[in-house]
Amino acid sequence: MNTPFINAHVRLDTHPTHPSAVTATVTGPHPHVALFALEADGWEAVAADTLVLARIDREEPYWANQAAQQLEAAGITTEISSGLRKAIDEEWTWPNYPMPWCTRAEIRDVSNQAQKIYDDIRVGHLLIHAHAHDGHTTVAVGTYVDAGKSVYLHGENHLRQIADTFDSPAQALTAFERLHGDSMRPGPAPLTEAERQAAQARISLRTPDTALETPTPQPEPSPQGEVVPAYAADPGDHDAIFEEFLAAHDDWEKWRTWSDDTTHAIHESQTLRIEHLHEADPQATSWTVAAYETPVSERMWHLTATGATPAPILKALLTVLVSDDALESDGDLIREKTVTEITRPLADVGWQHTNQGSYLHWKPQEGDVRLTLDAQSPSNTLATWRIWAGQDVHRPEWTVSASSYTPAAVLSHLAGELAYGIGLSQRPAQHRARPRSSVRGAVMPPLLAKPSTRRTR
Repeated sequence: MNTPFINAHVRLDTHPTHPSAVTATVTGPHPHVALFALEADGWEAVAADTLVLARIDREEPYWANQAAQQLEAAGITTEISSGLRKAIDEEWTWPNYPMPWCTRAEIRDVSNQAQKIYDDIRVGHLLIHAHAHDGHTTVAVGTYVDAGKSVYLHGENHLRQIADTFDSPAQALTAFERLHGDSMRPGPAPLTEAERQAAQARISLRTPDTALETPTPQPEPSPQGEVVPAYAADPGDHDAIFEEFLAAHDDWEKWRTWSDDTTHAIHESQTLRIEHLHEADPQATSWTVAAYETPVSERMWHLTATGATPAPILKALLTVLVSDDALESDGDLIREKTVTEITRPLADVGWQHTNQGSYLHWKPQEGDVRLTLDAQSPSNTLATWRIWAGQDVHRPEWTVSASSYTPAAVLSHLAGELAYGIGLSQRPAQHRARPRSSVRGAVMPPLLAKPSTRRTR
């Protein structure tokens, strides 16, 4: 049987700025099959017809060659630039590789497993609870959100491996604390240089100064952006982020309200709920998260975020909401121990701690962002914790507020994103209202408001 011809052309080339990453430019009347195939294989789009493969193991040329073979087998014309062909044919080894008995194929298999772990962490499938340094390398403990399996990770970059597995996060954290209690820190470890370079390559593609090898028409480069700390990143498309979250977690169900302006999502336990107002002003509340003891009882804690909240911060919030730390916690009293736990990621990267009256503030050496605690009113049912950006506390650019009893692990996860997270910032553009997303499901307006019975937190 002859392979059908697909009218698309894929040109693979070296990345203009990253030393090992590879770009794929797809042209032709029917590019969709090629685009979908590459995205399914780990390539990420940086423009309408340009994708990037950026890994942490320097094996992009090998996997690009594998992708070219698969595309050719599917009937898609594929071209490999001479520069990339040279990289594919190059023979190289890792210096001082700790497993010298491995063949080149076995080394590649080890690094590919490490790449899968890295990708799972990056997209939120593997939630890292804590990390430490064992004197030689970084170790961490986390849980696969969908599978529920907890793992002990050892190593960095292309050497990261699953060293042990556990039946529950509690077992994993207990074992991890027993081994690394003195150096244990909440959340994921800071990005390595390889991870930072890969992140930069996936979101920033600049045309090289040298002329192209062939006169093949090239697409316009994607809009230039700057990699910045998570708190300075652009909001992105909140509606799209919400849709991705719901698509990835089938234990959350979307509910239609009386108005298409608002979407609710409710966890299957009925005790954790999200409300998203689609077209709120950037500085107005767009997100409300509320937790309850039972489906019909009082609200335990709640958290809000404004419409201009940076995309990395919002993604970090949604990621931690699927963890046991949010779903099974009754909340935490604000004590010195919990404050230290929440703010440890900020202290680790040198944020300054100051007292101003009844308020405690944490801020970076550079950057207009704060984490604030109202220490005088720890039982306040409104905003006890507040993360905000800008120069005027009365007119912040964006705000995330949390009530008392918000679980320390939830706030610590957000603090970790403030400390270590990165994102993309474009030049300011005129605000455009996002289209309303379609809503499905039965009509049931979930109650996010504070019940008037019994004491709320």
